[in-house]
Amino acid sequence: MTAPGFLAIGGGPAGVSAAETFRSRHRDIPVRILSDDPALPYAKPPLSKAFLCGEPPRLDLHSAGWFARNDIELTLGVRVERIDLEARQVITTGGVRHPYWHLVLATGSTAVPLAVPGGGSALTLRSFADAVALKMAARHAATAVVVGAGLIGCEAAACLSGLGVDTTLTAPEAVPLHRRFGVDVGERVAKLLSDSGVRFVGSVRVAAVSEAGVTLATGETLAADLVVAATGARPDIGLAERAGLAVRDGRVLADAHMRTSAPNVYAAGDITLAHNVAAGRRVIAEHWRDAALQGRVAGLTAAGYAATWDRMSGYSCEIGRATLSYRGWSGPHDACAVTEYAGGFAAAYSLRRAPVGTLRVTTSPAS
Repeated sequence: MTAPGFLAIGGGPAGVSAAETFRSRHRDIPVRILSDDPALPYAKPPLSKAFLCGEPPRLDLHSAGWFARNDIELTLGVRVERIDLEARQVITTGGVRHPYWHLVLATGSTAVPLAVPGGGSALTLRSFADAVALKMAARHAATAVVVGAGLIGCEAAACLSGLGVDTTLTAPEAVPLHRRFGVDVGERVAKLLSDSGVRFVGSVRVAAVSEAGVTLATGETLAADLVVAATGARPDIGLAERAGLAVRDGRVLADAHMRTSAPNVYAAGDITLAHNVAAGRRVIAEHWRDAALQGRVAGLTAAGYAATWDRMSGYSCEIGRATLSYRGWSGPHDACAVTEYAGGFAAAYSLRRAPVGTLRVTTSPAS
């Protein structure tokens, strides 16, 4: 059995950031990362942006040599079956036991399948392997339908259209990004998609997927050589639940230091519902910047340093030539004030007159 030390489950930005931070404080304690993804740890945001659009992205979080030079043991393509909190061990497939002193859970999310007849044939976009498969399929497709008009769906649809694929985006909401940004912004996003060559069909659900294409609940069939399910993601909290960690609303509860309900066990990234000092309450982390920051806090806390998650959340989205930049808490709002300006617009969100977020949309000139 290997010597105990610091162990992160998950090779995304949360797990890697936690391991990197802990190693920077303790040079002689074993540091390990277990990842079920066979690929070297990579950034996911470029997958639905530069990579799918055919531009050269920077994906690797670190090179293989970096992990070796920093004496971080990286094990790829391994599945963790369970956590033994009493023995402080992680058990992987085959019964292999990995002891730990400090454990960070950063297991991320899995794609929500398109739950209709034939929906299993739709491609998803959560991993590097997914992105490669989608990019290859796009080379041989004349038509595509993207189901789901969230951030990933909008980005993927714009990229596919940019590759010359006749693309339709469909969703049960009346406008794209409705749940996140509301009607006023959604109407403007629909225009951005149209400018990118994407047809949007809203206020309708998908009934089935077949070789003929995507059949809507209205009976209309949308031709599709390629179907993408951008139907959301679900936090992968199975390990945490089986270990008996405290969870709420499908996420692992953590304090501002990323500590869970179990001693020396921390959580970071998509799976967490953690206390954010700036917000003054528990907040969902859904984006890679939050994941990396939470991972750093977890690594510092495990290393014995004072650290709290105190940054405001923020992320960006690219739809054709438009960049959407958001800062805030991604929670409910009851008012949205939109301001137009040359080359874009801005939106300020509030809840009971208290500001909760801002969105700025800038469109670059056509080349």
